[in-house]
Amino acid sequence: MRRLRALPLLLAAGVGAAVLLQGRAGASDDDPLGYVVDRGALREREVIERGQELFAVRCVSCHGDDGAGIEGVAPDIRGQGAAGAHYWVTSGRMPAEEGEPNQSPRKESPFTDDEITALVAYVASLDDGPPIPDVDPDAGDLARGGELFRLNCAACHQAALAGGALSYGRNAPTLQPVTAVQIAEALELGPGQMPVFDYFSEDEVNSLIAYIRDLQEADSPGGFSLGRIGPIPEGFVAIVPGLGLIMLFAVWIGLRRRSEPVSG
Repeated sequence: MRRLRALPLLLAAGVGAAVLLQGRAGASDDDPLGYVVDRGALREREVIERGQELFAVRCVSCHGDDGAGIEGVAPDIRGQGAAGAHYWVTSGRMPAEEGEPNQSPRKESPFTDDEITALVAYVASLDDGPPIPDVDPDAGDLARGGELFRLNCAACHQAALAGGALSYGRNAPTLQPVTAVQIAEALELGPGQMPVFDYFSEDEVNSLIAYIRDLQEADSPGGFSLGRIGPIPEGFVAIVPGLGLIMLFAVWIGLRRRSEPVSG
């Protein structure tokens, strides 16, 4: 009987723990992969030709022979430049897999560093576009970066970089795995539903990256981070373990009193 009374609480605890662990895995399994692009090779003819060969095999079915895109399938990428190609390929969002939802998730890129360099060089050769930005987070102002993040980024990406739901089935992804260069590229390109922040000065970009990097590397001195996926795990801990222990204690008191012999 006692086991039956405790079973619902144990089941709730198990389900909640699974959700929490899933949230932790989603926040940590996309670590930066450190893809390196040889910027000096981006204008070399043989590198561009190699990129064109890769493009014809992996990208042409969606973006067309000249990168103009196919209506209803994939957009025109001719103005993305080296920055756009670098962002989408190094984050693994491109090439998108068949059957993926309307927002391609971050994943490990199928290309090697040399192949990424070649693809970036070819896309950059299609039309004028932004180059891969040079960033220096060490030159940024951490306090200023915090102000910029809270004003422009926290509403979608959350204060702890965990990301969150947006409209039309899309989401603001976690910023835990992104690199400094990818942050600068996203600010300039505005991928997906993200606004374009190309009006930020160089100092502001470096300051914002410095703040995000500080959050990425921050420990949890107050205890277990609970996956940094927002208030849901905090409520779970308060309701299931906290309230559950109180309920179990109350049941134990009731059973103990029933088992006591009646005096007199």
